[in-house]
Amino acid sequence: MNHFEVRGGELHCEDVPLSRIAAEVGTPVYVYSSATLERHYTVFRDALVEAGLVDPLVAYAVKANSNVSVLKVLGNLGAGADTVSEGEIRRALAAGIPPERIVFSGVGKTAREIEFALTVGVSEINVESEPEMKLIAQVAERLALRAPIVFRVNPDVEAGGHAKIATGKAENKFGVSFAEAARLYANASNHPHLNPLGVACHIGSQITDMAPFEAAFRKMRGLVESLRAEGLSVERLDLGGGLGVPYFNQPDPPSPQAYATMVGEVVKGMDDIRFAFEPGRVIAANAGVLLASVIHLHERPEGRKFLVLDAAMNDLIRPAMYEAFHDIRPVQATDAVPVALDVVGPVCETGDTFTRERLLPLLGPGEVVAFMSAGAYGAAMASEYNSRPLVPEVLVSGDRYAVIRRRPTYEEMLADETPAEWL
Repeated sequence: MNHFEVRGGELHCEDVPLSRIAAEVGTPVYVYSSATLERHYTVFRDALVEAGLVDPLVAYAVKANSNVSVLKVLGNLGAGADTVSEGEIRRALAAGIPPERIVFSGVGKTAREIEFALTVGVSEINVESEPEMKLIAQVAERLALRAPIVFRVNPDVEAGGHAKIATGKAENKFGVSFAEAARLYANASNHPHLNPLGVACHIGSQITDMAPFEAAFRKMRGLVESLRAEGLSVERLDLGGGLGVPYFNQPDPPSPQAYATMVGEVVKGMDDIRFAFEPGRVIAANAGVLLASVIHLHERPEGRKFLVLDAAMNDLIRPAMYEAFHDIRPVQATDAVPVALDVVGPVCETGDTFTRERLLPLLGPGEVVAFMSAGAYGAAMASEYNSRPLVPEVLVSGDRYAVIRRRPTYEEMLADETPAEWL
């Protein structure tokens, strides 16, 4: 469920007409619903608790949507943060999420980032390789402390809605293999500056089939049991994220309740383990839309029709990068007959195409459309390519809205660059 609905012939976000935001803030612009963010987080967390997991850490994947206001909405409900850079840790802290609810993941952590994470006291650093474990140990020794670590293990399970977002196969760069996990865990347990707390896995994103989850989670349970059989302490099991969301052209994925029920069955009896999860897309995707205005309709003599928008691939790169589908809806109701349109942006790339031959009503210049399910991996992946201003973001709560990231001016964009002194 989300809080974008048509009222009186006009698409609203909660109680705010989207046409009002488009007129007052300008397009393109991202719009998020606080109520939807809150509902999605609560449904996910409550499903886990009802499945028998005691006080699970639901560490929202900051990479999905890293706006500080979005993080504040979730942090106020008790969410943690799954982070993959020093910048994301800083964002989580700025949003008021306490360090004991912050997980630091990622395959290429630098010594500076590790030092920052240890200094602020994050809950755990997820170790993804033996060289990284050694680097963490070196930094921890320099700081005269024991680093809380969890080993991310690659379960060699194929999953994910696209090859570029699959992370759990042996050929993917993420995590240590099962073959080396026990050795590394034992070595860390004997190291004076490492404190191994548990193991983790994450097999991909936009997963719509429960079978890969269950296969990976059963492997992880087996690993915990084998480590404990060797006399090693295992306190935590992080099962990652990846649960898919409905993108309108796809079958509905498993519900959070079905997912939680499966998890509860797999981990039944592991009552002394602290479980963690890293949902991102399932929390944020359907909590946001991208508004764009029509520039014009370009109709070729042979009949091909291009609907040119003021939003481009630099604002929403998912269709260009992942061939992703986003439902496109007119903000104002129209009786225009749908025709086959190629929806494109103004960036000088053929890849700046949102969809081809989509049946949509013919719209005129200035009319506004909404790209649905754009709250995850939309603004977070946006850029200033073609020297286009970074897309702004708006948060709605009830009948009010606030600009939570403004559109920069061209002067501000240019001010970030300093010509070389010899020019």
